[in-house]
Formats: sequence, structure tokens, C-alpha cells
Amino acid sequence: MIAEARRHAPWELLQTIPFVGPVRASLLLATMRTPWRFRTKRNLWAYAGLAVVTRSSADYEWEDGRAKRRRRQPMTRGLNRNHNRALKNVFKSMAAAATGRPGPLQDLYQGMIDRGMREELARVTLARKLAAVTLRVWKSGEPYDPSKLTQQAR
Repeated sequence: MIAEARRHAPWELLQTIPFVGPVRASLLLATMRTPWRFRTKRNLWAYAGLAVVTRSSADYEWEDGRAKRRRRQPMTRGLNRNHNRALKNVFKSMAAAATGRPGPLQDLYQGMIDRGMREELARVTLARKLAAVTLRVWKSGEPYDPSKLTQQAR
């Protein structure tokens, strides 16, 4: 798998991202094929199973014989179930590795926890950040720059 992935130009570029080695770069190339499949990071999040889902079955209630929309907001129900399992595994394992080693990604994770976010939600947020960074690096063709980590990824 690695030998085949080395033939592609983005293979070296993807390895500039922290916690992306030869195997993860090969898996990214094999599953995503091209970054241009995804118009935005949100499309990639949905494909990778990192998109937040809200479901509701009781949006309306009957009042005086008429249907009236409820005021309650739909509840968050977790992450989407229709996704590419290999890609989700790559991003979640990158996030898990980032939480254990010092660096800007661990600082980002620790900052979320210090602000009161639960650990599992902070890890998912970090996985989404890494997916957005991967998409940006691959589309732009520029190597990873940690100074751009807190900027909005496109």
C-alpha cells in the first residue's frame, strides 16, 4: 500500500501534518482519492463520520385543532452513522495521538478541556480540526504550518 501511495505527489505533502506517517498518508490517499471531492470541510466531516446530527420527530403539536410548531430546539443526537469507517479511524487515531504528545495540538486540546469541554467532545473537535487541516494542506499544496492552526480552515 505504501509503495503504491509513494507514486502520488500528495503523499509527501500529507506527511508534513503531525501524526500522519506513511501508513496514514496511504490510507488518506486511498479513501479520499482527491481533495476536490469535498467542497468544504463540512462535506469531509460528513464523509468521515464527524458531522453532528440533530434529529427530531415531534416538530409540531396540535393546539386548538391546528398544527403549531414547537418552540423547543431539536436535540443533538451524536455523529452521523453513514460514513467511511477507515477515514474516521484515521482522524480519530490522529486526534488520540495528538492528545498524548506535547505540541500545539495538545495545547489546543488542553485549552478546550480547561474551558469545561468533556474529554470525548474535545477529542472529536480535535479530529475535526485535523480533518480540516488535512483538506486545506492537500488542496493548497502548501506544507503544514503550525502558526495557521488556529485560523479558520476552508
